[in-house]
Amino acid sequence: MCKDLQIPVAVIRLCRTCLLTDRVTPPLKHKNAVKYGHEEICMHCAKNELRREAGYLGGMGMKSLGHLEHMLDVYRDLDRVVGMLQPDTTKPAQTLFDRLEPPHAVRKTQPITALPLPKKFVDASGVKNLMPVQQLCVDAGLLKGKDQLVVAATASGKTFIGEMAGGMKNLSESRGGSMLFLVPLVALANQKYRRFSERYGDFLNVSLLTGVSRIHLPGNGQKARRSMKSDIIVGTYEGVDHHLRMGKRLAKVGTVVIDEVQMLEDPDRGHRLDGLIARLRHVAPPKAQYLFLSATIGSPSALAQKLSAELVRYDERPVGLERHLIFTERKEKIPLIKKMVTEEFKKTSSKGFHGQTIVFTNSRARCHTVAEAIGKKAMPYHAGLSSTERRQVEKMFEKGEIAAVVTTAALAAGVDFPASQVIFDALAMGISWLKVQEFSQMMGRAGRPDFHDLGKVVILAEPGGGVYSRESGGGTEEEVAIRLLKGEMEEVSPVYDIEGSSEEYVANAVVCGGGELACLTGICTTMVGGELDDVWPPLLKKDGYIRERNGKIVLSPPLGAGDGRAFHRR
Repeated sequence: MCKDLQIPVAVIRLCRTCLLTDRVTPPLKHKNAVKYGHEEICMHCAKNELRREAGYLGGMGMKSLGHLEHMLDVYRDLDRVVGMLQPDTTKPAQTLFDRLEPPHAVRKTQPITALPLPKKFVDASGVKNLMPVQQLCVDAGLLKGKDQLVVAATASGKTFIGEMAGGMKNLSESRGGSMLFLVPLVALANQKYRRFSERYGDFLNVSLLTGVSRIHLPGNGQKARRSMKSDIIVGTYEGVDHHLRMGKRLAKVGTVVIDEVQMLEDPDRGHRLDGLIARLRHVAPPKAQYLFLSATIGSPSALAQKLSAELVRYDERPVGLERHLIFTERKEKIPLIKKMVTEEFKKTSSKGFHGQTIVFTNSRARCHTVAEAIGKKAMPYHAGLSSTERRQVEKMFEKGEIAAVVTTAALAAGVDFPASQVIFDALAMGISWLKVQEFSQMMGRAGRPDFHDLGKVVILAEPGGGVYSRESGGGTEEEVAIRLLKGEMEEVSPVYDIEGSSEEYVANAVVCGGGELACLTGICTTMVGGELDDVWPPLLKKDGYIRERNGKIVLSPPLGAGDGRAFHRR
């Protein structure tokens, strides 16, 4: 009709949902169209629909809505973004936040036989070729005694870096001294003790020092060797520190390995690790080699400078990692976890291993609740279990007999399970939100190069939920999830309070023996957290914990041993 009347005609596409509300918006084009079912609608209507769907969950913060709207801008697909609110786990693309790719080019590395390592060590190690970060360390002078801060992803081979340095010194003709391998948790110390004993126990003495007077290693019914005159000494920070604070000395040490050195940032234990490193530098031989290992450190070059170590950094993961974010109500979390654990266990990697899951939650009671809901294929794993019970869970997981372990965030550093999937049931450690560093450490547990083709991380975030206390920090759980996924780790720059600083000052004085001020000042100034002798001595003197006599620091006597107040030597 228009043509007959000689009226020019063109066909344009309009947003149908706008027309239904008596609105006319600019014609739909590629830049402003959003896929919705079998049609396309405008961005304005898509955002309204998204807010309506999010409203059904209730309590979603503005940051979370902002993230969803950003995803809408990126994908131009409303169904995909709404899928994050109403997830269908059979369609993982709906919930995918991002993907961390493995290196495309394989870094060339040497066979271990090409290195100047003792043949006995090479044969026992079971290693044929170095992994990339191990090669970088060798190139940077690992076998020449260089101090190094090694920052690389979980499962990239950091432990063997320490083994090479320690094995070199223990088995060389010059006998450079024993290896001290320190970790933050007893469970992790037990694992390292077993590893070293199984590999090198036939020709090297391996000891365990955890501060526990009698330790029976689960599974063999035998006492752990506890002599400090051993070739390899595995210990916890507190176990070795207690040894030093009692005024005892270490045998000849050639290599000191500090695993999980990011614990310097821990508000409760950081000052003790810092003090321990400074005290070890004082009591160990001057030529001892120090290796600091971590998977998660912000501004590592700054920490390397503070530790007087050369930085060796390898950012690439050995396997790819998918990160998924699902917004869901708390009551829906356990059914989702059960479904995802079951689906993952049905998969088999190209290496022949079933997919297994670590579920992180924020309390021991919740560990049991989630594990029981999943069924017989899941087991709780936390510090409240005995060492025998924990070892049983570890063995069952290693053998592929269970599909999942449910553990607390507090044990993140000690969980060493070869899992393909990590699920966050909660984003808190106790009543406090996780930090980016802690989250990255836990997330890195997904995907092992010798077991899996791909790692998977799933965060289950409750909109408006998870506010545990006023001290837990700002934001609700879904806002914290986005902050963790997008966040960057801060520089390791610990600051200690009066109690922590005073404790380390007195512990350093104990290690100095006679309390000579020059010795004490030398130890205090090497601590990462700053100098202790400028501020704290006057306070300690004022409170009666220490006194100065003839250029030396004298500690107050214990309770019942005379006048003065006691300072508890931890």
